Amino acid sequence: MHQHINLTQDLLSTAEKNIWRTIQLSHWVLGNMIIHYLIFHPHIGIHMFWNILIPIAPAIFVISIGFWRNICPMASVALFPRHMGWSKQKTLTPAQQGILNLISVFALLVIIPLRHIIFNFSGMATAILIMTLSIIAFILGFIYEWKSSWCLSLCPVFQVEKMYGLNSKVKFPNAHCDRCYSCTIPCPETSAGTTPLSTKSTIYQKISGYLIIGGMPGFIWGWYHVQDNPYLSNWIDLFEIYKLPLIGLCLTEALFLLLNKYFNEIKLIRIFSAWAVSGFYWFTIPALIGYGVFPGNGMLYDLTHFIPLWSVKIFTITTTVFFFWWIVFSKQTRKSWTTKPDYVNIDDILLN
Repeated sequence: MHQHINLTQDLLSTAEKNIWRTIQLSHWVLGNMIIHYLIFHPHIGIHMFWNILIPIAPAIFVISIGFWRNICPMASVALFPRHMGWSKQKTLTPAQQGILNLISVFALLVIIPLRHIIFNFSGMATAILIMTLSIIAFILGFIYEWKSSWCLSLCPVFQVEKMYGLNSKVKFPNAHCDRCYSCTIPCPETSAGTTPLSTKSTIYQKISGYLIIGGMPGFIWGWYHVQDNPYLSNWIDLFEIYKLPLIGLCLTEALFLLLNKYFNEIKLIRIFSAWAVSGFYWFTIPALIGYGVFPGNGMLYDLTHFIPLWSVKIFTITTTVFFFWWIVFSKQTRKSWTTKPDYVNIDDILLN
């Protein structure tokens, strides 16, 4: 009887795993389809990636970060060697992970402004960017244990996920890790109350955490006040795409560091997180339908002749209220993003 129950549990577990693998595969296929369009039909591909996927992503991080971590196509690429038994399973030290965290933040701050002069206009450049990051993720997954090197270290989006996924209200099963090999301690995915400043064991982790949480609201504001310019002619043009985002970053970073001396850090992190994501949608939603700061920048479809500006303002105010309620004022559940699997035992290690 006992054996029958265990067998049933294993079958259910296998069935659930197969469902997740199907979802992961479908998103990987979707990612490859976007790359195809970026290369061969760039106008469509650019809209699919920059004007549909990217605007949706922050809301997913806020509302359902655990689900996203399970289905992220880049994570599937990074973890493919481990699932296939090819990984060398090397361990990163906390210092090495901290350095990768800091590199990931700098990569994010470098890549995003380049949209104004390259990626918003060149499907091929965007495809090369995605494929390059995919190759790096695959190589790191081939060398290092589970999620330690890419998903929890070098991925440029990871720090943003920690910033927006503060109030995870639904815990998902871990669709990649069937056992915990302690590849990262503590594990941000399975630890309750994860924030960009949860881990401060190295100076690199401190810097990356403070940069992303304090600087992102101003960086977003500055980015939306830079006009697209596909005709880069000199270094001054290159300087211009970084000037306002970095000024904004420095201003809100200074504000965060000042307030952090007098107020509760966790509360401040929530406020700055809500400020960043609501600011993103404050500018993104109007831009998508032709009401952007610079009309045409980031536009998916011009609806200015059909939707009045006042209704757009009401909608953006509503999203701002929602994100502040969700992240700052609603009940803090302190749930982890995903369920922590059992620790690996010696038999599992010998089998691997």
